[in-house]
Amino acid sequence: MKPAARKLKRSYHHGNLRRALLDEALATIRADGVDGLTLREIGARLGVSRTALYRHFADKRALLAAVATEGFRTLRQQLVAAWEEGGKGRAAFESMGVAYVGFAVANPPHYRVMFGGFRDYAEKDPELEPDASGAFQALIDALVTLQKSGEFVADDPVFGAALFEDL
Repeated sequence: MKPAARKLKRSYHHGNLRRALLDEALATIRADGVDGLTLREIGARLGVSRTALYRHFADKRALLAAVATEGFRTLRQQLVAAWEEGGKGRAAFESMGVAYVGFAVANPPHYRVMFGGFRDYAEKDPELEPDASGAFQALIDALVTLQKSGEFVADDPVFGAALFEDL
C-alpha cells in the first residue's frame, strides 16, 4: 500500500503585494490625502493580514518613502527622455519643463509625497535619496550643458534647478 499523500499547505498569495500596497496607497492619497493613509486600512481593502503588510513596509513612513522613491525615479526618467527627445539647447530644456509639469499633473499623489511636508522619512530610507538626487541631477546636468554652450548665463545650476521645485 502506498502511504497517503500529504496535502500541501497552501499559503495565501496576493501576487505582487508590494505593488498592490503602493497602488492602494496612491489611490488613498489621491482621494483622502496623505493624512487619510493608514497601513491598517490599506490592508483591510486588500484583504491581507498586518503581518503580510509589515513584511513590505515597517510603517506608514516606509510606505511613503516607497511612494516618493517611485515618483522620483519616474520623474527622472521622464526628464531625461524629454531632454534627449526635445531637440537641442533651450528647446530640450523647455521639453524638460513640460515633462516636469506633466508629471505633476498626471501623478498628484506621488508629487504630494515627493514635495509635501512628508520628507522626514528621507533620512531613514536608503533608496529614496539616490532617486531624489537623480531627478534633481537631471535638471542640473541640462543646465550645465546649456551654460557650457553659452545658451544660458553661467550661474549656479543648483539654484536654477531648484526653481523647478517651486512650480
